[in-house]
Amino acid sequence: MVILPLKTHNMIGTNQPLADRMRPKDLDDYVGQEHLVGEGSILRTSIESGNIPSFILWGPPGVGKTTLARIIANKLNRPFFQLSAVHAGVKDVRETIEKAKQQQFFNKPSAILFIDEIHRFNKSQQDSLLGSVEQGIVTLIGATTENPSFEVISPLLSRCQVYVLKSLGKEELTRILNRAITADGYLKELKIQVDESNALFKLSGGDARKLMNMLELIVSTLSAGNAKEIVINDKSVMEIIQEKIAIYDKSGEQHFDIISAFIKSIRGSDPNAAVYWLARMVEGGEDPKFIARRMVILAAEDIGLANPNALLLATSCFEAINLIGWPESRIILSETALYLATSPKSNSAYQAINEAQNLIRETGDLPVPLNIRNAPTSLMKDLGYGDGYKYAHNYAGNFTREEFLPEEIRSKVLYEPQENNRETEIRSRMAAFWKGKYKY
Repeated sequence: MVILPLKTHNMIGTNQPLADRMRPKDLDDYVGQEHLVGEGSILRTSIESGNIPSFILWGPPGVGKTTLARIIANKLNRPFFQLSAVHAGVKDVRETIEKAKQQQFFNKPSAILFIDEIHRFNKSQQDSLLGSVEQGIVTLIGATTENPSFEVISPLLSRCQVYVLKSLGKEELTRILNRAITADGYLKELKIQVDESNALFKLSGGDARKLMNMLELIVSTLSAGNAKEIVINDKSVMEIIQEKIAIYDKSGEQHFDIISAFIKSIRGSDPNAAVYWLARMVEGGEDPKFIARRMVILAAEDIGLANPNALLLATSCFEAINLIGWPESRIILSETALYLATSPKSNSAYQAINEAQNLIRETGDLPVPLNIRNAPTSLMKDLGYGDGYKYAHNYAGNFTREEFLPEEIRSKVLYEPQENNRETEIRSRMAAFWKGKYKY
């Protein structure tokens, strides 16, 4: 779900969103992640000792990754540099590391370099961090919503601890909500009554930032008519949220609806719809790797042998977005989506593997014919393994009428070429090869 923070200059003379105004400044105000920052926990012990390693915070959005990094920097009185992997490049990383070097005097502890969405850094960007982390020029704190085992290069991962953050529960969200209403300079001046909070908590999905943005939006809407009292209940929350914002939830129903619309538009050869739904996902902050992965699958499932280059391009797209990063990757995704949408379609490869698997479930594990078995030992040769096998390249057209299926299912057709230029050619060639055996 994308909920843009409200500009509140008309409320309290500042553009600072409520989520930023309520960001905790110390561990005592920090809500959640007791397993990491509760009394006696491993990370809190490191913080209190003043000796923290480089580490990566892995968890869903809005659970306090950035906040925790800032609290640690303040607690340890260290220089704090922050980069967003969405916007920063190798040059930005190097310039920031150079600034961190300039902060080093005598035995002064290293600066903290916080990189938000570190999973969006490509290999070269991550490589640029290695030396400074290893030499202690910076203490790296990375934040990611993706599994670091897959998204962070091994040399960097080996130099960092990984701490897992959890979604915030109802009790924790209640504390955050009540604190905002009673402690925020603007909200505490209003008469805000929360009769029901289920809708707020459900829509927030355990994301404190999203909760604060929704609260600010709801209060702004309900107070627009100079109401003396603001009553928040599930009905008012749903009405305001559905009316005021376009919802795109990367882990919820809308996420699956939009990727479904995108895939079906490509399958249906509608490039205009395909690029529209792609833009919806881009604007909603969808992970570009998720989109690219789905196009790789589609290229094999829905285009297949009608245009084998589609799979090559889709695979190249996936590799390219890892090299290029965001936001330029959106152009690569667009080119690939348009190419796939305008390609001829065939699901014959998809149907063939389904047919083959169904046949195996029906017939079980049939024995491999002796003539095509492997015969690495003399005993196996004596038993007839490989006996009579005809090497195709020794025959005209590189073809023999050798039998390769188990005897019980010989002449079973699993692959049916479809009606497109390439597979029409395939059907013609197979018919000539297997005349009288397979019904091509």
